[in-house]
Amino acid sequence: MIGPVEGPFLLWGVGATNRAVAEGLGRRGWEFIAVDDAPTPEAQQAMAEAGGALQGPPPEEELAALMRRCGAFLPTPGLADGHRAMRAAARAGTVILSEFDLAAAWDDRPIVAVTGTNGKTTVTTLVAAALRRCAGAVAAGNNELPLVAAVEDPVPATFVVEASSFRLARSRFFRPRVAAWLNFAPDHLDVHASVDAYEQAKATVWRHLGPDDTAVVNDGDPVVAARRPSGRQLTFGTATSDAVALGESIRLCGETLVEIARLPRRFPHDLHNACAATACASAAGASAADVRAALESFRGLPHRLELVAQTEANRWYDDSKATTPDAVLAAAGAFDSVVLIAGGRNKGLDLRRLAGAASVRAVVAIGEAAGEVCGAFVDGRPVHRAADMERAVATAAELARPGEAILLSPGCASFDCYASYQQRGEHFASLARAVVGGES
Repeated sequence: MIGPVEGPFLLWGVGATNRAVAEGLGRRGWEFIAVDDAPTPEAQQAMAEAGGALQGPPPEEELAALMRRCGAFLPTPGLADGHRAMRAAARAGTVILSEFDLAAAWDDRPIVAVTGTNGKTTVTTLVAAALRRCAGAVAAGNNELPLVAAVEDPVPATFVVEASSFRLARSRFFRPRVAAWLNFAPDHLDVHASVDAYEQAKATVWRHLGPDDTAVVNDGDPVVAARRPSGRQLTFGTATSDAVALGESIRLCGETLVEIARLPRRFPHDLHNACAATACASAAGASAADVRAALESFRGLPHRLELVAQTEANRWYDDSKATTPDAVLAAAGAFDSVVLIAGGRNKGLDLRRLAGAASVRAVVAIGEAAGEVCGAFVDGRPVHRAADMERAVATAAELARPGEAILLSPGCASFDCYASYQQRGEHFASLARAVVGGES
């Protein structure tokens, strides 16, 4: 638990999470001060309604005094480790917390936590669906519902939490009853100080597990497997794991759970996610029937290898959520031959890994990282650079051969040209539909 806090809470950044934090603090009569690097009138009003005030970033001397005055510091998820406020907190010895710490102080209902570089949202969604009937489960955390807001609802018996590295890294005590680490690949190096820091943040999901808690471990990922904790475990990721897609079915501890042919989503990474979700939900108390129903009804999430247009010759897929090279490799691996649209704002990652996508026959590079994308494919595959998404879609349509998938899987963030990966995916989808409509 976080223990007593002497002095006000300092919130830095007033996005959705810290707005929920402010509301929770205000509701409990706890003093807080909010700071934002670019405060807006709308954000100022939101903080005032929560019972506090919002100010712009203070100069260094005032910031140091503010840190010494405050009892705890809650940075917005995604605030870089090297941000001046993080450095000031370290110098002042101010306790750094995340929303998970406050949620634990305010509520003791069980949590199923899901972390990993890829697949978190999908697995969280599946687990919440499997637990909805028996536990009224709600998905929270790294989505539109911060955990501190979710715990204000007295109805759910269990929370399924998408646990981002940003939150885990700043949590002092986070103890889920079931905790899954899906996979690991370098990511968010524009926020974390190093790959090691990012890995350590992910490992935090298992740090405080007790003897009655369960770790869900990807045996097929060497980084994850090497970090496995002692105690109860369920595994997935290899042919000998507890939850496994083997032959024509998904099995749990040797028993057939569901026939793969009955699943709406059956790409290789879909089966991997299904196995992880099966292990998590079963460990949390879901019946085999409820897990089966969740898997059989799941048709995927927007912007995650989503089919958005098709002709007799080609299919167009929006995978805008893929913001790392490893996510691109997983998506491209679902097809025999692909025209790939990739690029955007690099998150400090090595885009040369994109060349490992053997199914990619041709590439259209976009955004700030277009040069890096072009540089990744120096093995003779056709690479074209497009100034914007309109030109990228037109070029991909010209390059595609009959039977090939046209795939937007950027491997980069969207913020060079779009407000979000959702906006990028929606733009791509609308352009793809226009091209398909023009062909018909």
